[in-house]
Amino acid sequence: MKIIVVLLGCFLATAAVAGPEKIKFPGNYLTGVLYQTLDRPDTKQYRELYAPAAAVEAVRKGQPIPHGTVLTLVQWSVEQDAQGVPLKDANGRFIKKDIIAHTVMEKQKDWGADYPGDWPRNGEWEYAVFTADGRPNEKANANNKACFTCHLPHAKQDFVISLAKLNNTFPKTGQTLVKGPKAGGDVQIASFAFMPAKIAAMAGKALTFLNTDDTPHQISVAGGPRTEVFLRGQKASLTIDKPGEYNYICGLHPAMKGVIDVK
Repeated sequence: MKIIVVLLGCFLATAAVAGPEKIKFPGNYLTGVLYQTLDRPDTKQYRELYAPAAAVEAVRKGQPIPHGTVLTLVQWSVEQDAQGVPLKDANGRFIKKDIIAHTVMEKQKDWGADYPGDWPRNGEWEYAVFTADGRPNEKANANNKACFTCHLPHAKQDFVISLAKLNNTFPKTGQTLVKGPKAGGDVQIASFAFMPAKIAAMAGKALTFLNTDDTPHQISVAGGPRTEVFLRGQKASLTIDKPGEYNYICGLHPAMKGVIDVK
């Protein structure tokens, strides 16, 4: 019995435990590479993404993201006018004010293997959220499954939504809105907004949405249908059979809102 207890104690001491507790706040993230900045109109935030120089070098050489990589997303509040509208600088970008939070994703060998089978595992990545001063945000970390769900559609790019920016494939600032008949969608999604925000549709006729953002989106109609998650350059369609005015949101980013007027 003593031998069994000792062996069990050794197993518990060495067994990996899944969860955000694995990640320590990367206090040195500013020594890395600032590879993307992003305005988020839906949350009225300015965001910065940092990566270690070794990770950037590996990706730009066509190599896998190495173990030990820590990607840090810094969320800033922005300057606003009296009506709460974000102010912009001479380049048309939001003006950052105060750090709100840090969202971190870290890759280590064999991480993620301890999650249950129904968990949307993201390879060897873990996620954690920290406060402005670097303390773990227990409330946000308790729901870190949302991070896995959001990144899951990006399995082909090692679950990193911003991989194209890390690889310097796209410009670091701004979003390009596809215009004209080649757009391929009744509603375009750009810069975390639906364009147009309100659209007329015919009952029983499919309405198509085109995603031009780098991040995935999902259309969820109140009391109605919900699309699958779709990525940049992809389209999703839904059909509403009864006339009326329907509110909808992005299932992954609830601050994004729109209205469908069905005739």
